[in-house]
Amino acid sequence: MKQFFFLQLSGVPASGKSTLAKEISKRISVIIVSHDVTKEALMGMDVSDDILSKASYCVDYAYADYYLSMGHNVILDSTCHSEWQLKKSIEVANRNKANYKYIECSLDDRDVIYRRLNTREYGKSQIDSLDNNDLSDWYESIKRPEGYYLRIDTSAPVKAYINTVMIYLEQKD
Repeated sequence: MKQFFFLQLSGVPASGKSTLAKEISKRISVIIVSHDVTKEALMGMDVSDDILSKASYCVDYAYADYYLSMGHNVILDSTCHSEWQLKKSIEVANRNKANYKYIECSLDDRDVIYRRLNTREYGKSQIDSLDNNDLSDWYESIKRPEGYYLRIDTSAPVKAYINTVMIYLEQKD
């Protein structure tokens, strides 16, 4: 039986998570669950931002669970800044006997982050700016799994690190 994976992407806004997810999808069969898309679809509801965010993540995990149950590789394109998200991702992967993978898109160059924020096309759910305090808070809030995960420097073009990512995804737990 083919082994499949559940990949949780993480990183600050504009760190290259969506770019990496799209590049992976060009190379292997994978379903991308984009938190930005889910949240934007739910933004018309008359609820607080906190409820909107939680509801969006619940929808994300429902889709991930559904596609994993059918044996598909799944990427969750989202930040990971709560213990609940980390635990839920591992739980969903384990329930479906999928390899749990975690990649942190690391981008320490604030100038690159600000340039990306200023040049990307925005969905309604995406932030369009960060000040230095916000960025520091984002870095500090990232939750990481215990044990082995991949942290990649995404300041370079995706083609510079995609082979490392693909090797990581092929590894068995």
